Amino acid sequence: MKKLINAVDDFVRESLEGMQRAHGDLVGVNYDPFVVYRADAPVQGKVGVVSGGGSGHEPMHGGFVGRGMLDAACPGEVFTSPTPDQMEWATTKVDGGAGVLHIVKNYSGDIMNFEMAADLGRDAGIEVQSVVVDDDVAVKDSLYTQGRRGVGGTVLMEKIVGAKAEERADLASVADLARDVNANVRSMGLALTSCTVPAAGSPTFELGDDEVEIGIGIHGEPGRERIKLEPADQLTDRLARPVIEDLGLNAGDQVLVFVNSMGGTPLAELYVVFRRVAQLLDEGGVQIARNLIGPYITSLEMQGASVTILRLDDEKTRLWDLPVRTPALRWGV
Repeated sequence: MKKLINAVDDFVRESLEGMQRAHGDLVGVNYDPFVVYRADAPVQGKVGVVSGGGSGHEPMHGGFVGRGMLDAACPGEVFTSPTPDQMEWATTKVDGGAGVLHIVKNYSGDIMNFEMAADLGRDAGIEVQSVVVDDDVAVKDSLYTQGRRGVGGTVLMEKIVGAKAEERADLASVADLARDVNANVRSMGLALTSCTVPAAGSPTFELGDDEVEIGIGIHGEPGRERIKLEPADQLTDRLARPVIEDLGLNAGDQVLVFVNSMGGTPLAELYVVFRRVAQLLDEGGVQIARNLIGPYITSLEMQGASVTILRLDDEKTRLWDLPVRTPALRWGV
């Protein structure tokens, strides 16, 4: 194992220390428990938006804290759910009197711990709602989940919902929008290689030099099938066609296409994937109105990619275009 770390036990803390030094104008970091929060939190009269999950998926979620997106993010240990005390601390920190929305990826540990934190927040007099993201079409049930996993759609939800909260919409409206985004977004990914969790010191799973795992989870969970390596267009078809079919896209629909690197795949290869997704959508008369391409929800150094498609309407498009200023995503400001 070759990694730029000092000691395994210090990895998450030292990464957060670096984030704070690099982006102290945007975020603050609490170290006991670990929470990345918006530098001006709490924003009075604004719904606080909180998410979280295991570290190792950077920039998700701490990189998406800031104006127009998240108010706080709870980083767990690598590939490990954050704890209820982190989520409770974050909820209290960002409560500006308008309530707090928890955006929760559909993993058993995340759901259980966020539910406990929501109950603690309500006991303290904070109005809390939770929305679960489950956009992965690859498998119905997998390791750590009952039902579909929450993957790339999380990033799109955080941006759109964060913009709505920035406009001082009430908690019910923000939560309803989050559910609407979840109903209209689907994802699927693949892995060309495994990754190595620092604490393990060896690859998470074994994958032959000529093999690809189709439908992989962001923690290295098994997917739909393991196949021999194919050209990029054929592999992209295996991701995009099930997503398009599951969404039920029709001619005339407008979409946002998000092609994501799992950490080790270069941007040039992502553009090859995006090109093929665009061809498939063109064939069906579906217009790509917006796109996002790059490493936004990763699995350490895993080589691979995921395709996420969100069906847009005028409101989602407007909110996507509104200013955002976070360490990892920024435009319009």
